[in-house]
Amino acid sequence: MSAAATQAPVRGVANTRRVPRFPLAVPADVTVLRSGIPYSIPGRSVTLGECGLGLVLAGELHPGDSVGIEFRLPDAGGPFRLKAVVRYQALLHCGLEFVSLTSEQQTLIEHWARKKSVASPTASSPPAGTQSSAPPRAVALAQSIAVPSQKSPSAMFWRATWVALAGMLLVGALGWWHWHQAWGELESRIPATRLPSQQLPAYVPAEVMERLITHKIEPIYPEAARQANVQGVVILDAVIGPDGTVVDLHAISGPDELTPAALDAVKWWRFQPYRANGQAVEVETRLAVDFRGN
Repeated sequence: MSAAATQAPVRGVANTRRVPRFPLAVPADVTVLRSGIPYSIPGRSVTLGECGLGLVLAGELHPGDSVGIEFRLPDAGGPFRLKAVVRYQALLHCGLEFVSLTSEQQTLIEHWARKKSVASPTASSPPAGTQSSAPPRAVALAQSIAVPSQKSPSAMFWRATWVALAGMLLVGALGWWHWHQAWGELESRIPATRLPSQQLPAYVPAEVMERLITHKIEPIYPEAARQANVQGVVILDAVIGPDGTVVDLHAISGPDELTPAALDAVKWWRFQPYRANGQAVEVETRLAVDFRGN
């Protein structure tokens, strides 16, 4: 028996999936814990099946990593937020296996896969017992080896050039998208960039919100004000978002020399979300920052 014949079954087993996967190209976000800190990696899906997802990512994962994945399935409403385990990793390509799917998510993915199976029957896995269980890409590679290539060296050079250029454009686009998303998230946390809300937030007394403070930064006493013995209390009008961050802030009263220091400190305060009828809501309150010289 030849070496090629003995190696063929090994390739077939390595590439056989329990369920078929179908082409799907949509943006996807993968979140993985690195040293206890959530780290988001942007990417794009390649294939989707009832049990897993194939991706191209702008970062590296490792087989066995537990991750969170978010993507939109065409004609299926809102985004999918799933838990998955990395089963395959090669350069920027990886394969994820879903875990802990809800019944609704499982039903939507199965429905989408059945529609794709009817539209593209060749995408399904080959039946058990057939001689070859290699994927279409492996079959195409075998055919290209068996049949002498008719392409000239110049044509192969230009094709390789276009493939390399397309890869560079894809990596550049993924990098720009990740930078744009991170910058937008950072700007959304700065009070000055907050857009006017269509609905005014509810007012909550200062003493109630002060009990909900989870992170407090003390203001830096301006040296010029200290030397001039400027003291007093700066009163700030603040809007606290549903997530407990300060989304809008401006001074109402207090010494002008102390106001910038008060604003710089309070915009980084964090609160427990204020809940109304069991739901976190945006609220308005007033905060006092006291400056007293030593």
